Amino acid sequence: MIAATSNRPVSPVENVSSDRQPVRRDLAASMGDGASYGVMVGIGETYVPAFVLAAGLGDVFAGLIASVPVFLGSVLQLISPAAIRILKSNKLWVMLNASIQAACFIPLIVAATYGAISQWQALFITSVYWATSLATGPAWNTWMGAVVPKSVRPHFFAKRARFSQAMTLAGFLAGGFILQAGTSSAAPTRAYILLFLIAGISRVISAFCLSRKSEPQPVRLVDDLPFMQRAMSFGRGRAGRLLLFVVCMQVGVCISGPFFVPYMLKGLKLTYIEYVILIGTSFVAKFLTLPYWGRLAKKVGAQQLLWIGAICITPLAAAWDVSFNYGWLVLVQILAGTAWAAYELAVTLLFLEAIPEHERTGTLTIYNVANNAALLAGSLIGTFMLRSMDVTIEAYLWVFAVSTAARGASLLILATVPKMSSGVVEPTFRPLSVQPSMGSIDQPVLAGLPADAENQVAENELLLSAEHDADSGIPLQNRSSVFPEEAPAKCPSEGSDHT
Repeated sequence: MIAATSNRPVSPVENVSSDRQPVRRDLAASMGDGASYGVMVGIGETYVPAFVLAAGLGDVFAGLIASVPVFLGSVLQLISPAAIRILKSNKLWVMLNASIQAACFIPLIVAATYGAISQWQALFITSVYWATSLATGPAWNTWMGAVVPKSVRPHFFAKRARFSQAMTLAGFLAGGFILQAGTSSAAPTRAYILLFLIAGISRVISAFCLSRKSEPQPVRLVDDLPFMQRAMSFGRGRAGRLLLFVVCMQVGVCISGPFFVPYMLKGLKLTYIEYVILIGTSFVAKFLTLPYWGRLAKKVGAQQLLWIGAICITPLAAAWDVSFNYGWLVLVQILAGTAWAAYELAVTLLFLEAIPEHERTGTLTIYNVANNAALLAGSLIGTFMLRSMDVTIEAYLWVFAVSTAARGASLLILATVPKMSSGVVEPTFRPLSVQPSMGSIDQPVLAGLPADAENQVAENELLLSAEHDADSGIPLQNRSSVFPEEAPAKCPSEGSDHT
């Protein structure tokens, strides 16, 4: 006899409840990934320049380690589209790079144990680290754009970004206290063992969280239009002059930017706690003021905000020439974080306006390569100046002055940027690195940009419930019954309109 309940119709409420399970798991896993990734950035990556200083590789190399690997990594990321096509999975590519990035901390732990590392070893390790970091960007955005329901993306990614930034700051502060307590003249690198160990474990946890997230089928692959073709098209477009300005400003900024760490730790001989307070002040100021700049952008427009940010960041390097007083430097860092929040938000808003949605993946890659080439060019100018003046305090002060002059010159290019309207949205950013002069290096989460408000109420309820539920056993394909617009669809070009 068949039980009477076997043919009982399933109510719509039960369908919705069960179909929400995969999304709950994905969102909860994404929060865990963001938190652990933030700890890795704060306690590990941020202290690599300080580590090479402690290992005796010199002030100039400590600056170069913050620029050369980033540029090499941005070039190596160009293999991402081909790799993703071979794997036929954004998830596998992201997880592979996350695992390699975690493994990069192993040789750093060994080097900290022995208290020595060569320049070539440090460059190789950090270049692989940055290559795997930057290579995940387009694939991660494409993947998340397919997993997170459209109408909850802005709120979810904003919440995730705030959580990740908080954990980055917590990791950075913890690292400073560990170094202050555990560093001695007899073993100047010993405390870094714990920092790099925590950073590596954090990235392993991040990779585990990534493995918990599902991937829709068929997979949306990132755009693989040839790099030069995309670059030439972008350069001739509305954003071409804007890109020229941003690159020139980046050169000016990076004449001095990579050398603030050796200047603070070796030139001014700050303690690790004093160093952490200075950088943390800028990071917090940037984090707190970003929402206010977003509201101002809605009133005056992104282009006006860009002028405000660009003018404000211009004198920041020379401000370090004014006084050695620690209180003055804290004030400068507060102003730096505030100004950089305005500048970076305005640049992101204008690029989003100028770049069609379906081209954002490839264009983000172009922007990264161009920006990091400018980073390298600026740091080489700073290196030449420091070495030609025997790396003295006066040499640093000249570097800061020239940096400000170069920033001021780039404003002439900004004046030629054509007027661009921007339907101002509030993009969220994920931190890639903590920097002394600008608080942090961030990338916009383009998958989190607002979409149509379809199913807004139901999906917002889903987001709230997902924060408390990470368990799921429901197949991914059932998700389409709750969110029809999220049913996977193959793009005509097998590309993606997310980055």
